[in-house]
Amino acid sequence: MSQLLAFPLLLMALFVITFEDVGAHASEQDQQQTDRPNIVFILADDLGYRELGCYGQTKIRTPHLDQLAAEGLRLTQHYSGNAVCAPSRCVLMTGRDPGHAWIRNNSEMQPEGQKPIPASEVTIAELLKAQGYVTGAFGKWGLGGPGSEGDPLNQGFDRFFGYNCQRHAHSFYPDYLWSNSERIALNNHPPVPGHAKLKAGDDSGDPRSYDAFKGQDYAPDRIREAALEFITENKERPFFLYYPTTLPHVALHVPDDELEPYLELGWNDAPFTAAHGGYTPHFTPRAAYAAMISHMDRDVGALLQHLKELCLEDNTVVVFSSDNGTTHLEQEVDYEFFESVGNLRGLKGSLYEGGVRVPAIVRWPGHVAAGTSSDFVSGFEDWFPTLLEVAGTKQVIPEVVNGISLKPLLTTGSQPEREYLYREFPGYGGQQSLRRGQWKAIRQDLEKGQVRTELYDLVADVSEAHDVAAENPDVVRKMERGMSEHRMPSRLFPLRPFDAEARPGSKKRE
Repeated sequence: MSQLLAFPLLLMALFVITFEDVGAHASEQDQQQTDRPNIVFILADDLGYRELGCYGQTKIRTPHLDQLAAEGLRLTQHYSGNAVCAPSRCVLMTGRDPGHAWIRNNSEMQPEGQKPIPASEVTIAELLKAQGYVTGAFGKWGLGGPGSEGDPLNQGFDRFFGYNCQRHAHSFYPDYLWSNSERIALNNHPPVPGHAKLKAGDDSGDPRSYDAFKGQDYAPDRIREAALEFITENKERPFFLYYPTTLPHVALHVPDDELEPYLELGWNDAPFTAAHGGYTPHFTPRAAYAAMISHMDRDVGALLQHLKELCLEDNTVVVFSSDNGTTHLEQEVDYEFFESVGNLRGLKGSLYEGGVRVPAIVRWPGHVAAGTSSDFVSGFEDWFPTLLEVAGTKQVIPEVVNGISLKPLLTTGSQPEREYLYREFPGYGGQQSLRRGQWKAIRQDLEKGQVRTELYDLVADVSEAHDVAAENPDVVRKMERGMSEHRMPSRLFPLRPFDAEARPGSKKRE
């Protein structure tokens, strides 16, 4: 009888031991999930290098981003993925620089959206999702129309709210936004167009003539609230929040009450009438642009405050940057008045420094030293490997990624100098550049068949005012060789004259 009782007791003991082992393993997994930092990546739209107070701006108020910089690290030589929206975002999402990225220029698709990144491209959202992160994108996408292979829901995001299409995002008072695959109506009847003109006979000097360009339901507010809700819903598990705000990209749309702090300064602002093209008319464009940047700053502040209220800020990496430099539309954005890019040369659409050198701030309490800055040369392709390593998943970083992990820089304050940083842009006449140490080589007007290399010493001449190619022929040859050897030709976005003259059988991106 005792032998019969012993057997079930043995089975029970084995069950208890096994159950405890499973429970301990599950608890360990839960702890690993809890230890993984949340990631919040905030991307401004057309924000210039010196349009934040912490980067030297004196006219526009950005207290929340200035505080973020005081609590973290400022990168002072950080480069956007490219000189305009879509190709810059492609570099960010895929970690592949412009010589290898699928999207290398803006390219609209009808009826809505831009040329899509294909399913074969691997995004950071896909990899983080596979590693247990819940992923959400809130703002402007621009890498594939609704339902396409490039739709954010097909590129690793569990949740999307905002504008799919860059063209649609020109209006801040649209009639709808996308919530995943559903159109959500906004209370703008009628919607305010992103491009419009004053009516014939309207007095451009009468502020009432501009009332037609004011809406009720401000899209950035809707997008911010959706992002806050995403954080609340996922506070118990690691999340990746990508927040590509549409601010401060024109059109100049901002609620009237937010103009008041800047109207009080008496800037003697001339109206923007759109008589010769551009976006939507505005009676006080300087005040409107400043107010849009301040609105963006408040949205960032709301996100940061929400993280604090939910006790998430200590375990959250926050990165802020911009997709390219300030717009060149000077009648709408007075970049000289605001000194938007400081003493840098070039604006949006240019591979000179003002078009691609952008603010970048990183806060990670307990890991990134507060109130610090670094002149390490970095770029958008670096965030892919950096954030995956921060998440403890560097083993999944694809070999095709061109970026380098900045985690050593973030956590120790120093890192060995990178070999080079490459950029190309077939738009705006065709351009190419290579940064290597103090040197920057750049080519312009490639579309015309001109292949002339300029060379600048950015340590001595950050304004790129003095071409020193003639005095440094050996450096020029080395830089030209680097530009030639690094890139992979593209059929979709050819860089002429190089891709037009590509040898038969050479490897190309479609």
